[in-house]
Amino acid sequence: MEQMPQCPQCNGEYVYHDGLHFVCPDCAHEWAENESKTQDEEKIIRDSNGNPLQDGDSVILIKDLKVKGSSIVLKKGTKAKNIRLTDGDHDVDCKIDGQSFSLKSEFLKKA
Repeated sequence: MEQMPQCPQCNGEYVYHDGLHFVCPDCAHEWAENESKTQDEEKIIRDSNGNPLQDGDSVILIKDLKVKGSSIVLKKGTKAKNIRLTDGDHDVDCKIDGQSFSLKSEFLKKA
């Protein structure tokens, strides 16, 4: 029996083949048969200007951001040094004024 790949989105194991695509019944994600997992692993995270970001870069906020669950507001122009890239919706981890934050790269520009 052919070994089916796991879903690249949710890592579900109940994937089935539907013609030209693989389908995950858990999250309804579909992907082409010829797409390899290495393409997902090589995902390039870009800032608001389209510049690629890497671990250790410094970035600047381009917009005031309210922090959920607190009264803190991160001001436009605040610089975050030594960022770390992660998977997920908020793809940049950094420290600003000694506090850790997870930010979206669309609100950052490379310094």
